[in-house]
Amino acid sequence: MTTREELPKKIAVLMGGPGSEREVSLATGRGVAKALRSLGAEVVEIDVRNEDFQLPNDVDLAFITIHGTFGEDGQIQKILEDRGVRYSGDGVEGSRNAFDKILSKQKFLEHKVATPESEVIDVGRRPKMSVPLVVKPARQGSTVGVVIVKNENELDGAMKEAGKYDRKLLVEKFVSGRELTIGILGDQALPIIEIIPKGGFYDFNTKYPFLNPTAGASAQHVCPANIDATLTKKIQELALRAFRALGLMVYARVDVILSDTGEPFVLEANTIPGMTETSLLPEAAAAAGIGYADLCARIIALSRLRQGCGGQARDRTEDKR
Repeated sequence: MTTREELPKKIAVLMGGPGSEREVSLATGRGVAKALRSLGAEVVEIDVRNEDFQLPNDVDLAFITIHGTFGEDGQIQKILEDRGVRYSGDGVEGSRNAFDKILSKQKFLEHKVATPESEVIDVGRRPKMSVPLVVKPARQGSTVGVVIVKNENELDGAMKEAGKYDRKLLVEKFVSGRELTIGILGDQALPIIEIIPKGGFYDFNTKYPFLNPTAGASAQHVCPANIDATLTKKIQELALRAFRALGLMVYARVDVILSDTGEPFVLEANTIPGMTETSLLPEAAAAAGIGYADLCARIIALSRLRQGCGGQARDRTEDKR
């Protein structure tokens, strides 16, 4: 664990971003900045709107809290590496693998990670698989553009909705079951959370009710999930395998569906999951005895470990000798 004395002296918290999850990212960034200040770090908050964002020259680490496009897809990681700035989370390749649902699916299949049957189609084409289906844009986060199709007459509308966000779509066989998520910190799988959304679908409004209180969307979180010890271990090990299959080393939140027949299937991994007051990763960490500030410190420690094992960005303290 990173102690107060071991934290980088000056940390830039990068938040916002140009994508569809900007408001959630701002909330996450404010929470992380507050936690890091409580640990004694000097923190500067940077509202990132495009690739031309500026950082103070004496920043020792960039803590990325930008969800979705630009934050989780490897773009900002590449910019920071090109500038020689160390950053939190996983590197360019791992971020790309996890963010792109099509690449993720390929990695899961290569490493024999159980995942729902799927096919890739271009916008304007119809899938070969029969309903029920889930239609997903290849490169979006927080269920943006994701549509569950239960009836054939819903398919065209679902394809049109998902097609607003990407030209390539992943179509998965719908698996009925319990929605689970597992936080990963390095080699540690956190307690499983079961998500029970009111209304049946864990969409953007349900995940972040504070952004749209009038929508009336909410979800119950059960942590740890009411699952027996043997199956719990199997699900946590599956989540760790998925994490490693994507080439990840630092942290993520792996989403899993536990089918009605009791078989777990990995859906995706989120490499910069939400850290707001309603977010799942801090909730799982708390159940494991890890407070919010400690969670932020552990993410920094794991990030430094990854960069020590081959990260490209140099430590700016070298420039100040």
